[in-house]
Amino acid sequence: MISVLLAEDVQMVRGALETLLNLEPDIEVVASVATGGEIVPAVNKNRPDVAVLDIDLPGMDGLSAAMMIHESSPATRTLILTSLGRPGTLRRALNARVNGFILKDSPVNELADAIRGVAVGRRVIDTQLALAAWDGDECPLTPRELEVLRHAADGASATEIAEVLFLSVGTVRNYLTTASAKLDARNRIDAVRIARTSGWL
Repeated sequence: MISVLLAEDVQMVRGALETLLNLEPDIEVVASVATGGEIVPAVNKNRPDVAVLDIDLPGMDGLSAAMMIHESSPATRTLILTSLGRPGTLRRALNARVNGFILKDSPVNELADAIRGVAVGRRVIDTQLALAAWDGDECPLTPRELEVLRHAADGASATEIAEVLFLSVGTVRNYLTTASAKLDARNRIDAVRIARTSGWL
């Protein structure tokens, strides 16, 4: 029996997935959570074989949670569900060392097969997503530029970003200006939009 933790913020979707997965003869949902902050405690308590995580969750996104799971419960495999079939999103998932990555609108039997695959150590990636990532553009931003832009996307000012990252305000502004220039954006808001659309944030 493959034990599964399910993280999905939409209650109706979470309930439907839990019911459908529990109909599979070899899969049991042992925990079900609605927010990113609940994931790691639930994993540590239940030690599931596979954590099925929505990429967009309140509090903490699925990719950040996956990285924390790999630290706190290395035996638990991670499978990301997303409605965003963007090449940059898949690259971020691979960088987070997730074991599987499939689209939310996949048939439930494909989700069940993906769970079985990652449970035995295979990496399972939706074929369409893999091809899109192969053809997609590489992110032109450095990790630091992405980090600064991510804070800006959350609404932080240059001063607030500087405090969090232990940088000078001038350095933060330089990173934002450089990121905007690389993305051919009109301003930081446009840079955030472009980076999000590309799946880099």
